[in-house]
Amino acid sequence: MHTLCARGTMKPEINAAVGFLSRFLRIKGHVNDRQLQTFSQTLQDILAEQYKHHWFPDRPNKGSGYRCIRINHKMDPLVGQAGQRIGLSIQQLYLLLPSELTLWVDPFEVSYRIGEDGSICVLYESHPSTNGNPSVTTGNGNPASSVTQVSPMVDSHISCKEELLVLGHTSPAKPYMMTVSS
Repeated sequence: MHTLCARGTMKPEINAAVGFLSRFLRIKGHVNDRQLQTFSQTLQDILAEQYKHHWFPDRPNKGSGYRCIRINHKMDPLVGQAGQRIGLSIQQLYLLLPSELTLWVDPFEVSYRIGEDGSICVLYESHPSTNGNPSVTTGNGNPASSVTQVSPMVDSHISCKEELLVLGHTSPAKPYMMTVSS
């Protein structure tokens, strides 16, 4: 395996995605600390295994669709596996997680959208550096410490914060009509 595709290089991104999903279970669910820890560890392991041949730091957009976690009319199978590991059914996961969620786990960035018409919000962002360690950027654009860590959710989008407050309740679709004139 190429060194850029090593499991360790995707750890902060996977931690950000898993932490985001785990917060929903902690806030909305009747999940104890041990179950939450098991869910998080299981999902981290599943994602690392799933992404290991689809992680391209030199071309972060390559494989993005493969690494997308999607919950809509169907539960994402990887999230479903982690939930079942702690005894949650798919129906219970639907109640605990947003009904419309897209979560992109890409090299150097993890972002999400709640609802089909929601804003895209960044959870984690880092930039490759010359010494091989990514520098983490916080919501205000300032580099964080040189230690790679998952920063708390970026607060740069008010609409993103509002979306999290409703924890997955999506707004009704808005009808749009597009007209073209010359």
